[in-house]
Parts: sequence; C-alpha cells; structure tokens
Amino acid sequence: MWVSQQPCPMCDSSDAFSYNTESNAGKCHSCDKKYPEKGKSYPKEVTDKFPLWSRDGGQSWDDEPTPKLSEQEYHPLRGITKATMEKFNVLTNMKNGEPLSQEYLYPSGGKKVRTLPKDFKAYGMRTDELFGMNLFTAGGTALTITEGELDAMSVWQMMGGLKSRYQEPVVSMPSATPSGNLWKNCFEWMNSFKKIVLVVDKDDAGNSLANKINNLFPGKVYRVDTGQYKDANDWLVNGKAGDFKGAWLGASKYTPDNVMHSEKDLLKLFRDTPDHVYVPTGITDLDDKILGLMQSHFTVFKAPTGIGKTELMRYLEWNFIERGVPFATWHLEETKQRSLLGLVSYDLKRNVTRRDIINGEEGLVDKVEASIRKIAASECYYQYFLKEDQGADDLCQQIRFFKEAYNCKFVLFEPIQDVISSASAGEKEAELAALSVRLSKLAAELQVGIISIGHTNEDGDFKYCKMIGQRASVVISLHRDKESDDIDIKNTTALKIEKNRPTSEDGKAGEMTFDIQSFTMKQKEYF
Repeated sequence: MWVSQQPCPMCDSSDAFSYNTESNAGKCHSCDKKYPEKGKSYPKEVTDKFPLWSRDGGQSWDDEPTPKLSEQEYHPLRGITKATMEKFNVLTNMKNGEPLSQEYLYPSGGKKVRTLPKDFKAYGMRTDELFGMNLFTAGGTALTITEGELDAMSVWQMMGGLKSRYQEPVVSMPSATPSGNLWKNCFEWMNSFKKIVLVVDKDDAGNSLANKINNLFPGKVYRVDTGQYKDANDWLVNGKAGDFKGAWLGASKYTPDNVMHSEKDLLKLFRDTPDHVYVPTGITDLDDKILGLMQSHFTVFKAPTGIGKTELMRYLEWNFIERGVPFATWHLEETKQRSLLGLVSYDLKRNVTRRDIINGEEGLVDKVEASIRKIAASECYYQYFLKEDQGADDLCQQIRFFKEAYNCKFVLFEPIQDVISSASAGEKEAELAALSVRLSKLAAELQVGIISIGHTNEDGDFKYCKMIGQRASVVISLHRDKESDDIDIKNTTALKIEKNRPTSEDGKAGEMTFDIQSFTMKQKEYF
C-alpha cells in the first residue's frame, strides 16, 4: 500500500516522497532518490515514520513500530462496542485513558496500525488476505466485504453481531488495490458463499473493486446502496443501524456502470436524461416526424431505410418480456432512453417515445414510471452499451458476461456494421468477417441466442461483408413498399426466410404492421 505526499527523508521536499508499506521502501519525486539508500543510516524519527526491514530479512523491525504505551484494551470507538472489538481482536493503545491508536490484526499475524484519527502504517502485513477471514468458517448464505476494518466491524455489529442467529461473516479488503495473489489465495473461501454483498464506496476505487469481484463471482454479487452515508461506519455513528440492515437486506444484484437493469437504474435513465434539444431542419415533413437534428445524438442518413428493422427487434424484445425470458439489448442508432420508452409504448399501447408527448398529458408521467417499474420487476430486461473506444472484443466479452452472470437466453444488438469503426472498407470487411465467425462460435459455445440486424446494399447483400450471412444460422429478409400510396401497404413489413440451418425451411414468413399511433408492431391479420 502506497502512502504519498510525504516529507522526504533525503531532501527538503515536504510532499514529494512516496512510501510503500509492503516493501518498506520509497522514492522521492523531487530529488529522485530511492529510500533507503544503500549503506546509509537514518535517525530514529525517520525510521519511526518510514520503518525498515531488519537486516536478517525477517518480519521483525529495526525499531519498535509502535510506542510502548501504558495499556492496551478492547476500547469502544466510533459506535463500535467493546464486544465487537473483542470479536475482531482489535486492541486500542491507550495513554492516560485516551485512545491513541488501533491495531488491526490480519490472519497471518501482520498488523495495520491506525494512529488516530486517520494515519495508517503497516507492520509485517500481507495484502493477499482479508481482515477477519480467520474468524469465520467457509460456506454459508452470505459474505459481506467492505473496504476498511472499521466498516467491517460496523456492518457485523449492525447486522446483529453476537446477538445474531446467523453470524454471517464480514471481512475487509487490506487496501483499495489488493495484491493479485489475494484473489488466488481467497477465491475458494469467498466462492463457498451463496451470495457476496459489497459495502464499498461509490468512488472509482470502490467501483473498480466491485467490477473485479463481480467478474470473479458472476451472478453472486450484490451491492448495498450506501445512500447519503460515506461508508458503513458512518451509518453506525449516525444511529442508523436499523436503516442499514434494511439497505443490506434490500441490496440489489450488482451490475457494472455500463449495464442498466434495476428499477433504480431504469427510472434514473428516464428521469435524468435531459429533454430533447434540437435544431429544425427546415424540411416540414421531416421536422413533423423527428422534430429536427438532435443534440447529443448521432444522426445518419442512408438508403435504403425505413423498412422497420429496429421496430421488429423491439417487438421481439417485448415478446421476451411477456414470456419471462431474460435478454440484453443494445440499439446503436438511438438513445438509451428511446430504447426504454419504445418498450413502454408496447406496455401502454400508445406512443410515449418522446418526452414532449409524455409531458403534454396530465398523469402520463406516472403511467410511464409505473410501466418502467413493471419492466424492471420482470427481471428480464438488461440494457447495455459499449464505450467509444470499445469494439468487437468487448462485444464478445459482454455477450459472455450476460450469459454467465445473468443467464440471459438472448443478446441483441443492431446494426452489426456499426460495431466496427475501421476507416477503410477493406478493413471493415475483414473485421466484420472475423466478428461474424466469432459470434457463430460464441452462440454455440454458450448456448445463447445472438440476434442482430445488418444493413444491405443496393444489390440486397449485407453491406461491407457477405460473411455476415454466410456465418449466420438463420437469415430473414424484410421487405416494405414505403413508396405506396396505400397507408396499409406502406406500413406493412413482409418477412422472408433466406437461410435456416436448424430446420431448412425457407420462404415467405408472414407480415407485420406498424401502428403509428401506438408506435408498435403486430402480426397482420387477414379476414
């Protein structure tokens, strides 16, 4: 664990020295010298602050790591009781009745010493083990993990402590960036629990730790929403033990920040997405439909368009929700809120795809939010996206993640050509061909349905890459006469199977009609 912005023991800098409590060595970024310098001795006030290993290479120290005090005791501190201190074997160094420092004893015997209020040093401590791990047996319903020792004791106490019937384990990471060996040494013990509950900060370090644990134990990880409180001990100090227990019991399954699944995520997406900001094009008919060119949106004009591919995918998504089939979806060409509100339109059977429509009718916001809660409660819908610097590799990893972590039966994304951002057509073709091969293999390996949409060129082939169709098991083409004067024909999309490896059946496969009022598709009925 690094301690930075320290006074340098080798020059006059007051904040350029960084010291590693694991290796007991450091470096100054001002004088560029390493600590300790070979053959050089240092005064006691320096080695007290920056301890050195003993010359024999053992785990002892040249100097006493903590001052000899009058007494040590299990001392209540920051709401943590004496009984809890005893449980975790945390002794407080006292002088004249006042607490000066606490010693957190790790399983191998190393210590992290906290000089109050908040100055940490480590003595013979390893970063490949969990604080408190030796106090609990493997196996059980739930393991709770925190980022700090005080937080671990606070959680254990708020969840019932010695009075609890269950005595579920609570442990702490040794640091925000633990040794890579920690996961190797602790994996089997951690994996023995049915559920892993994280009580970690909302900062980058906490999020990174949560992502790491979630990747190691997919489907097991839950995260407590700490709300207005910084950490678990903050709940305890503020007398909110009962509220914390409720938050712990209500912890939701963890999803990374690029996945929206819970009611809170979906409602936040709806509520916090800014209203449309747009510039009219001056083309009346176009502006009547799209309002104008939208800010914060990617707009593309291409041909052929308007066949109903995206709306058909949305129909399939709603079908999954109604049938209780878990799936993940990503529409590259529209906003995340628009993707969600498209499904709400199916539920409410009316067009609520724009905020101006929703806000224009009294009571409609409540109906939309109730529908979002219904979608979240189905436990079927995972909306995801990839970042600008991510591509084919990240998409394949995402598909694997959704299958292994959330048991999704289908993963959808469209259009496939937009996943690849190569500059030249030749590079794009090669990368799309490679992606198509990987997707066909991944579907077979994971037994997951991978559904996408591909743009076609003027010849009716897949744009940029014919390999998309060659590697697909099933190819269904869509046709619509968008130039027809007959509104019914104009809004009818015909399906035709061109390739069907599973059952070998091909040909015409029905028609779908698009209802402009409800913004939904349905199978066309014939009388």
